[in-house]
Amino acid sequence: MQHNSYCDSLIKDILQRTRVVALLGASPNPERPSNRVMAFLLRKGYRVHPVNPGQAGKTIHGQRVYASLADIPEPIDMVDVFRAPDALPAIVDEVLALNPRPAWIWGQLGVRDDAAADKAEAAGVRVVMDRCPAIEYPRLIG
Repeated sequence: MQHNSYCDSLIKDILQRTRVVALLGASPNPERPSNRVMAFLLRKGYRVHPVNPGQAGKTIHGQRVYASLADIPEPIDMVDVFRAPDALPAIVDEVLALNPRPAWIWGQLGVRDDAAADKAEAAGVRVVMDRCPAIEYPRLIG
């Protein structure tokens, strides 16, 4: 897939079909973008599982924080990544080890690694990078 741009219909379809989101890099700090995006997704009706090893067992926005994707007790539709771009290859490996696998990996603004995306997509996991669902949702869905 081309990762320089995405058609609006694709982004809208992802946002409408997704129900369960794993939010990697979730922060309890309300000033952090991950915290605000998590709150937004919860308000829109998504089930959001925050993932942050340093916060595991605590809660963010009333949701239990997990140490890893493998700890989440239900299938995930999308992994929303709030981590540095150089973490993406390891995240792809973690996603590919899941059974069932999420349909999507979504790299937040500034999170892009084309080689990691190619690896995920070769294994059947689609990738969106350098986008924010909290920006795209109001733009495309309202």
